[in-house]
Amino acid sequence: MLIPNRPITRENTIRRLIVPAAAPRRSFTALWASQASSNLADGLLQAAAPLLVATLTRDPLVVAGMTVVQFLPWLVATLPAGAMADRVDRRRILTAGNWLRAAGFALLAVSLANGWRHVALLYAAVFLAGCAETMVDNAALTIPPRLLPREQLERANGRLFATQSVINTFIGPPAGAALFALAASAAFYTGAAAFALAGLAALLLPALRPTSEEQERRRSTPTTVTQDIRSGWAHFWRHDLLRRVAFISAAINFFGTATGGLLVLLITGPYQMPMSRYGLFVAVPAAGAIAGSLLAEHVVPRIGGGPITWLAALAPAASYAILGLGDNTPLALAGMFCAAIATSLNQIVVSTLRQAAVPDQLLGRVTAAYRLVVLGVVPLGALAGGLLGRSLGIRAPFIAAALGLVLAALLLASRVTTQALRDAETTHGRHAIDQRPRSVHLATRGDAAAHAAEPRSTRDQRDPQAGRAGPSPSLPRPSTGSRTAARQR
Repeated sequence: MLIPNRPITRENTIRRLIVPAAAPRRSFTALWASQASSNLADGLLQAAAPLLVATLTRDPLVVAGMTVVQFLPWLVATLPAGAMADRVDRRRILTAGNWLRAAGFALLAVSLANGWRHVALLYAAVFLAGCAETMVDNAALTIPPRLLPREQLERANGRLFATQSVINTFIGPPAGAALFALAASAAFYTGAAAFALAGLAALLLPALRPTSEEQERRRSTPTTVTQDIRSGWAHFWRHDLLRRVAFISAAINFFGTATGGLLVLLITGPYQMPMSRYGLFVAVPAAGAIAGSLLAEHVVPRIGGGPITWLAALAPAASYAILGLGDNTPLALAGMFCAAIATSLNQIVVSTLRQAAVPDQLLGRVTAAYRLVVLGVVPLGALAGGLLGRSLGIRAPFIAAALGLVLAALLLASRVTTQALRDAETTHGRHAIDQRPRSVHLATRGDAAAHAAEPRSTRDQRDPQAGRAGPSPSLPRPSTGSRTAARQR
């Protein structure tokens, strides 16, 4: 099948022979479906897990401890997960990881159905799910550039993040709360089933193994997992721009989790609002995250990634200040809505930068290194927020978060300019063009060091990453419209 409205060039002719016109569309739809089902499970458990904890304790430290347990795996397993994503079929990682999460929550549901209720059981299931999540999320973030060209990445990321926000907030939590009211085990059984479906949907993806070129390189120069982890970390750390945006996102996550688990106590305490109104403080920022995700493909090109980076830190800072110093509910909700838009836009800017500026053969490891910094602070933030709230009062974490994000913006955002973001992507794009081959096999780009070391004659024999070489069919449009965007991924 020929791809219409595309220049007849040798490169596009090769792509037509290898990749059917509908293949990228079907592949992205499979990824979209898998992520949507996984997000549904996350949304169900986002409501059910806190409700289960609330039936067992009112201790702020124990409540915050669930977040600590959930993200603790990012401190110990994320780098090996990144190395795995660059070594094995990423489709299999999505399938196995989702099925592992399904098994963990199914076992928890069985224990609840038999009357075994203890915080330790929930902690164990959440920790197991967190270990699987390091594999699934890391691999999922590396897949879009294998399926789509650069010019469609912002749109694709926006669709994925918008779907995540819709399902993970407006559909999953209300359903999870309703199922929990029916029977605690019902919510966890349903979550397990949704994770199982996510694994099945991932099987519809094409094989996403390392390219034949990369496999040949590994055979000729074998490396250990430890060496792979070191090379990925080194590439991330030497990339000044990527390192800087990682620290900004880490600050957003640290202060977000320092306050997120305590928001329910602030709303039902100093704000003196009934528990039934708490849903507003979940739904309003979620609506902002969805708006930001859907607007990203229009907003980012117009105002640039540099200003968005500043807004991503300063808008949440203003929101935390309003929450911590006042008790005006409409103003607090407006601040949370604007903060969610800014952080959602920033999430898409950073994800697109990472996907476009990092070679595919290093993308799993570099993504893991980035996420170790960005998500590794989450349990630390939750623990710090719990301790600060216990010792200085429930408002203290929100005030501290506002001051901390202002400081982070002043120290880190000044060098993250729109031009710097474009240059980072353009530089890598030139490397990819230099490596175009004279053959018809699809392959990924090499890293800059290997590119510089190779003779020109050798580079001319190498295969391109055809998925980025030229335009591809448009993304499928959602049929019905569009972990929250406030948490940077």
